[in-house]
Amino acid sequence: MAEQTEPAPGAQEFIPPQADTIDELRAAAAGCQGCQLYRNASQTVFGRGDESARVVFVGEQPGDLEDQKGLPFVGPAGRLLRKAADDAGIDPGHIYLTNAVKHFRFELRGKRRIHQTPDRVHITACRPWLVAEFARLHPQIVVVLGATAAKALLGPTFRVTKQRGELLPWPASAQHPEDFTRVPVDNAGKVADAPEARLLATIHPSAVLRADNQDVAYDGLVADLKVAARALAA
Repeated sequence: MAEQTEPAPGAQEFIPPQADTIDELRAAAAGCQGCQLYRNASQTVFGRGDESARVVFVGEQPGDLEDQKGLPFVGPAGRLLRKAADDAGIDPGHIYLTNAVKHFRFELRGKRRIHQTPDRVHITACRPWLVAEFARLHPQIVVVLGATAAKALLGPTFRVTKQRGELLPWPASAQHPEDFTRVPVDNAGKVADAPEARLLATIHPSAVLRADNQDVAYDGLVADLKVAARALAA
């Protein structure tokens, strides 16, 4: 599929400036028309989990089941991710799940909706939602799943294949760290420095499902997540 070049206004105009909680952001995101993906998707799929979660997983975009249910990581890749996190020793109660792009991009083949990778215009348009989410989250570890999430947070030159499993400083490693270094502390507009955390990039669980040798790919994913688990326990 050719890269999408239609201009997108971006999500920033849909983010309420006085939103204090993830729930308020989620409600506002339901009406987002920041790029053209909202036209064909069933609904916005926002992040889920406790705002005090110690680990934030950032994936690419919702898939077909996520688009139908309105929840991230409920399809096959999500089930595999939950198993991998369990095997790595990461408490599921400490996890927040979200995606770099909040609408499902697909093409129809007969009656099937086939996943299409988001283009740069979609990643850029949706990035303000990620920034707004992170302003209300205070993770110790950020886990980036796959290339699209890496582009959204770390910029187009970051290569997951070269730096997977490596702990990086967060938000210092972000493409625009200034977007993540100040967080609100009350609804009167007071802000403070975000607590220092670490970031780890790894493959998206869907890459495991597509791999020729799924056992090897899965073991690699778990090994990366164990690095995050050890960092949490340190």
